[in-house]
This record gives sequence, structure tokens and C-alpha cells, in this order.
Amino acid sequence: MAGQIDPESLTWRVTPDLLGVLDASGFFKHINPAWETTLGRTPAEVESRQFFDFIHPEDVEKTETAFAEIQQGKPILNFENRYRHKDGTYRWFSWNAVPEGDLFFCSARDVTLHKENAASLQTRDEEARLREQFVAVLGHDLRNPLAAADAAIRMLGRQPQSERSREYLAIGQESLNRMSELIDNVMDFARIRLGQGLVIDPKDGCDLAALIAQTVEEIRIGNPEATILTTSDLRDTYRLDRSRIGQLVSNLVANAVVHGRISDPIRVVAEDRGETIAISVRNSGDPIPSDAMPQLFDPFSRGGDIHAPQGLGLGLFIANHIALKHGGVLSVSSNAERTEFTFEMPALRPVLASVAS
Repeated sequence: MAGQIDPESLTWRVTPDLLGVLDASGFFKHINPAWETTLGRTPAEVESRQFFDFIHPEDVEKTETAFAEIQQGKPILNFENRYRHKDGTYRWFSWNAVPEGDLFFCSARDVTLHKENAASLQTRDEEARLREQFVAVLGHDLRNPLAAADAAIRMLGRQPQSERSREYLAIGQESLNRMSELIDNVMDFARIRLGQGLVIDPKDGCDLAALIAQTVEEIRIGNPEATILTTSDLRDTYRLDRSRIGQLVSNLVANAVVHGRISDPIRVVAEDRGETIAISVRNSGDPIPSDAMPQLFDPFSRGGDIHAPQGLGLGLFIANHIALKHGGVLSVSSNAERTEFTFEMPALRPVLASVAS
């Protein structure tokens, strides 16, 4: 045996792999220094006990099968099991072993990190599937009953109603609109977090002034106590995603309604600045705390106001992504007099309109 293995060889001493010579009774006759480095056990500790004493209980049966096979002259290749470290934890090893006479020459590589990475990857895959299922529930299973409830309220609204009944129907309709908005925001958030990003579909000929007026009017109906004033000098139609820009404006105005002082008007101003168009939404009220400003466009942020009466804190996060998707920027300024959000993007006019001008 001494001629077959040299415990003093450089490879034997410096390799990180575990090397050993095992006899038919299950005792290691020789092991290299890597055993102590990897398992914290001295040669005397390992060689004085049958190797089964170190095997993870769940791996004993398959290890007994492999040991029986090698005793029958069959080599063992890429066999994996767990060995107990001196501190009580377990390490995963991948073994190769060949029989030679009454002895078995073994080498093992520590694959614990690989196993942990594989388990982590599997966990991430499972989490991704759960997130996708969550988005599917929001996109389908919740929208269907929501659409049915919306249709029912609209049909009731066409029937003769008392003044009190009309008030209740209006409250119900506003609640459904709010639920739909929350679903939209959560779905957009999920898409962004899953790496899919927001999908936009810009089209020429968007009457931005009319879009802003329509969006503001919808918010007025749901918030009759709020005064919202609009000013616009937009003189053209533009290339943009009508639905997404409407969503951006809605999120900004709704944010102003929530955080603004109810006694003061909210002002929405749209300007054509030549190379760019800008939409600003201004409200009075308490200024945004300076320490909240850096996180203002992060998800679940409420501008430092944890007592905000509604919303998940996703509106500004999504509005910012819509702005970026249009090649624009969403900025904010806030002081004791007013808080103002401004969205500015390139003024992309239809080709024919530009030629005609």
C-alpha cells in the first residue's frame, strides 16, 4: 500500500479535496490534511471510527448500498452524501472511489456551496412562480367580479332612484373605481419588479389638453369636496401613450387631493415649451419632509405621511416609471407654501403636423 499512496506527496498534502484509503470494514486507514480543514476532525478522530458514524441519518441507507457495490468491485462515481462537521453541521460531498484489492481509494469534493446555490435558485424560481400567479389573480380573478359589480351599479343608476339611493350608488361606483386603480397599480408594480417593465404604446394625435381635462373631471366626481383648477396652453397633438399619461396625471392629482389642504385649490398646469411639454400639479399643505424626499418615488412610499388615508404608496413610483418610459422626467419641489410635481417630456408632434407648420 505504501507504494500505491504516498502520504508525504505534495498533492496529498495541499489538495482541497478529501483523499483517503478505506478498508472493507469501513475504517479509513489513511486520510489527507483536507479532512481536518473541511470537517474540523483530526486523522485520529476519523480513523478511529467507522465512517458511517459521520454520515447524515438520511443518507445512511444509500451510502450502505454504495459501499456494498464497491465491495463487489464496482467503482463509485459522483456519489453524494453528507458528512457531519465537528461543530455539528453537515457538509455535502461528491465522492469518487475505486476498489484495489481489499482497499478502496477515495476522493471527495466539498459541494456544499453548489447545493446551497441550487436550493436558493429553486427557492427563487418558486417565488417567481408565486408572484406570477399573484399577478394572474389580480389581472383576471379579481377583475371579473369587479367588472360585474361595476355593470350592476351602472344598470341600477339608469333606474329611478331616490336622492339617498343615488348617493349610495355614487359611493359604490367610486369605491369600485378606487379598487380598479389599486389593482392597476399593484399589477404595474409586479411587472416592474419581475423585470418585465411597463408596457407603453405611443400613438400620434393625442389631444393632451382634452385628456387632462377628462382625467381631472373624473377625480372631481369622486372628490366633490376638492377644488381642482386647470390651465393649459397646449396648441398641438402629441405622440404618447394616452392611457399611461392619463394614469400619470390621475396619480399626481389624486396624490394632491390626499395630501393637499382641502380649503385651497389644486392647480393643474399644462404648457407647451417648444421642445418639451410640461404638466405640473400643485397643492398647498404641509411640506414633504426633507428626509422623505430621496425615497419619494420608491414603492410603498407615502411622502413621509404614514397616516395617509388611502393608497399603497405606489402611485408616484408608477408615475415616475411612466415618465421615464416617455423619455421624460418627474420632479418635485416642496416648501411651506406649496408642493409641486412636474412631468416634462419631449414634445413629439405628428410628422404631418410639423410639416404643415
